[in-house]
Amino acid sequence: MIINNAEIYTKSFRFEKKSLRVENGVYTKVSDVPLLAAEGEQVVEAEGLRVIPGLTDIHFHGCMGSDLCDGTNEAVSAMAKYEKSIGVLNICPATMTLGIERLKTICQITANHQRGDDEAKLIGINLEGPFISPQKVGAQNPDYVIKPDPSILEELLDESNGLIKLVTIAPEMEGAIGCIRRLKEKVHFSIGHTCADYEQASKAISEGADHITHLYNAMPPMLHRKPGVIGAASEASDVYAEIICDGVHVHPSSVRAAFKLFGADRIVLISDSMRACGMPDGDYELGGIPVIKKGREAKQQNGTLAGSVTNLYECMKEAIKIGICAEDAVRAAAYNPVASIGLDHIYGVIDEGRAAGALLVDRKWNLRMLIE
Repeated sequence: MIINNAEIYTKSFRFEKKSLRVENGVYTKVSDVPLLAAEGEQVVEAEGLRVIPGLTDIHFHGCMGSDLCDGTNEAVSAMAKYEKSIGVLNICPATMTLGIERLKTICQITANHQRGDDEAKLIGINLEGPFISPQKVGAQNPDYVIKPDPSILEELLDESNGLIKLVTIAPEMEGAIGCIRRLKEKVHFSIGHTCADYEQASKAISEGADHITHLYNAMPPMLHRKPGVIGAASEASDVYAEIICDGVHVHPSSVRAAFKLFGADRIVLISDSMRACGMPDGDYELGGIPVIKKGREAKQQNGTLAGSVTNLYECMKEAIKIGICAEDAVRAAAYNPVASIGLDHIYGVIDEGRAAGALLVDRKWNLRMLIE
């Protein structure tokens, strides 16, 4: 396949007018001039259109009525099919705070899932809990919160065949620093669902934590005498910060501030979507807790936000809408997510010799075609 005269999002993280050839699932040519087709080769004349890398969501729980914690192949397939259909080609779905035996089962089933051609690639598991603060559980079940334990985490890693890529941890919890120190070479630790202050967060980062779970949400705010997790993470050049840009969880001004504070190279857009994403308004559940979806919000009965109902592609569009430049928004949804879990050598870049996985979109960000 040839894509001629498109604005292609290059490895320099900017749009450049180029042409692209894909053969057998690999980018074989990125050219400054239009390419000539071989006999029978499909050619797409893409003047006025853009090509961006397929997006990667490293933090979402579910969609289309399914949740990773359903612990079934059917649920994983339903989620992966929906994500691919809207341009999210790689997924690292998240668990909830649940009992250890149930988490083992979820990890095992997910690791053994056989991907269909119409499904997004399953590139990891995000363990959001149970090593969190009982004071900052958000929409999670406090009954299953436990102290960070490297032995338990190693058991979960074994059950997942090493597929666990991210682990949320509250650094103020007893055992957290030792857990980070012991297993930082095997997983990426993400500070979140935490009451940690600046010093505690800084200690966790110095020991190897390199990620922040949904910045601003489920953590102390950044105050001028108490900068907390946000202040500590912003000063660490190798720490990535997730942010939910669904127009609900974080005010547009705070999204813009995060991009300025961390830089476009360290912000990771996530959806944090739950099973009601892609579904009509009504009653759902998240981690066994009843949730009501109404419009763009999903809330517990007490009014607490319970994940989002917006997919990552729409979050990227929302970021652009509120003033984040398109190049930065695409980077935060396509490249930074895989870079944050150490897979940027495989995904997130359009370049010769790389496996193909891109989206053809128009100037209004409508998805026109998947390029694989």
